[in-house]
Amino acid sequence: MIFGLFEILTIYIISIGSLIQGFFKVKNYQNKGLSPKTSFTIIVPFRNEAENLPILLNSFSNLNYPTDLFEVILVDDSSKEKFQVSGFRFQVSVIDNIRVSNSPKKDAITTAMQHVKTNWVITTDADCIVPENWLLTFDNYIQENKVLMLAGAVSYECENSFLHHFQQLDLTSLQGATIGSFGLGKGFMCNGANFAYTKTLFENLNGFDGNDKIASGDDVFLLQKAIEKFPNEVHYLKSEEAIVITKPTETWKSLFYQRVRWAAKTSSYKSTFGKFLGIIVFFENLSFVIGFLLLLFGVFPYPFFVLFAFLKFTTDFILLYKTNKFLTKTRIKSLLISSLLYPFFSSIVALYSLFGSYEWKDRRFVK
Repeated sequence: MIFGLFEILTIYIISIGSLIQGFFKVKNYQNKGLSPKTSFTIIVPFRNEAENLPILLNSFSNLNYPTDLFEVILVDDSSKEKFQVSGFRFQVSVIDNIRVSNSPKKDAITTAMQHVKTNWVITTDADCIVPENWLLTFDNYIQENKVLMLAGAVSYECENSFLHHFQQLDLTSLQGATIGSFGLGKGFMCNGANFAYTKTLFENLNGFDGNDKIASGDDVFLLQKAIEKFPNEVHYLKSEEAIVITKPTETWKSLFYQRVRWAAKTSSYKSTFGKFLGIIVFFENLSFVIGFLLLLFGVFPYPFFVLFAFLKFTTDFILLYKTNKFLTKTRIKSLLISSLLYPFFSSIVALYSLFGSYEWKDRRFVK
């Protein structure tokens, strides 16, 4: 049993080590100050976001980008109260979502596509804030590279609470794995809160056909379809000027359901590398939990468990440290206790996602 746990750990260390190598291969990008040329449509699906939308729209108002080169489409997914917009220098419209599948967000993006007049689309979420050079950085990269799809980084705006610090650590690990996989030429994951692609590409891929029965995954499934068809024209925009800030959840219950929603789509990945990495991460976290229980029952000698934990946490820390430095410029908080808790949390989420239902935007979805 102990030998088996260390075997899994060895495969895990090699896998995370390769992601660390991939992380360094993706070079940091800074906009070159090129004159803006790209026209964007920003699509924002929302449901009951009257508190957050004004903040997001205000960040659009502060964009360092010509207002005649971007427009905003807000897609209302059956909010309890209608959201009204007025007084903005840029063009913004609110349309109702047309539901045709089990995925409200995919339906919202598909609905918005019928109104898009620009070639480039960029999606974000209602609870986000975009930096002033967001569109300018995307535009400059597009001008300098042959690209059809661009994935960008997302980070949390955290308060001084353990729940927020735990989420930041979790998101940092996901962002590190995302960037690392792109560096290895095996991108399989992205975040729809900062995701751009051409309307032509969306149409060539037949949108979300093939995975519209899965409630989430408006980002990763489209990414994996694009990489399968156009591997050299899907890039990661590793730029500090294009990091979108979003809000962490405020309760452990909502965090749990959010992570279950994210984990539920893993089994449907087209990416072999993505599936492999997901399985390895799951079994390594489960191995830690099993090792801890064996330690309590006196089966796993204390020195061996300490060595096991040290090797895992050291490997994790390298990727977390480099990714956190890129995302936040601040030190990682609550690292030790979060690292100890995370394998238990992650294992429960993964197991629950195989069979359980989850709540999202006041709706219940069944696996």
